[in-house]
Amino acid sequence: MPNVIPIMDAKYLISEKIDETPEVLIIRFRPEGNAHGTFDPGMFMMISGLGADGQRYVARAFSIASDPSAQEMEFFIIKEPKHGDHIGRSHFADAQIGDPFMLKGPNGQFRFDPIRDDKVLFIAGGTGLAPFMSMLRHMEMLNAQTDAIMIYSVKFPTEIIRRAELDSFAERLKFKLNVTVTRPAEGDGWTGLTGHIDSAMVQRVAPDFPERMCYICGPLAFVKAAKDALAALNVPAERISADVWG
Repeated sequence: MPNVIPIMDAKYLISEKIDETPEVLIIRFRPEGNAHGTFDPGMFMMISGLGADGQRYVARAFSIASDPSAQEMEFFIIKEPKHGDHIGRSHFADAQIGDPFMLKGPNGQFRFDPIRDDKVLFIAGGTGLAPFMSMLRHMEMLNAQTDAIMIYSVKFPTEIIRRAELDSFAERLKFKLNVTVTRPAEGDGWTGLTGHIDSAMVQRVAPDFPERMCYICGPLAFVKAAKDALAALNVPAERISADVWG
């Protein structure tokens, strides 16, 4: 059973704002005072803006990308998220360094223990990479020997988040990275995998998939397609853990 982790509800301040890709911001928060809480890799926080009058607004869930031992918390934010048929502008796009927010959590059952899982398959879509970054950073911190394969799906090569860090994990950990681009274009320089994740791609990059615990994170349609691909390969439901965003 997962450890019971106490819920915190504390003020954090934006400490860094990185224009990571054309579509994604990286936002880092530092706790005000000694508010830093504990969490397991894979969990998420509810983030609310904080007005000058102390009132909260726009509470939304975001997966934590940082390692649990880090003092700051890191999140991947879509600049213009789509809600149904409407595309809006994230309030983080206009937020400034030092702006206060309330973070409540951690929450969720999408939790990873590198000691328990010695072989894993990570399937990430877009900013669904966030919880896997927490997992990989945790593996590095623990010097874990978990054998991890990742399939990471993005629309364009320019949308690969934390590309240099992912490549460095492939050098330092037992980690194999496979990026697939779903909207390749002439002249974009992409020579890797293309297309949506399906059973054939899983078999190609992880032929020993029956031995692996499978983790999936991304938007609803992506998670459903990845689950269907694994089900078609007769991966039992108890070997699949999924988290949906968007």
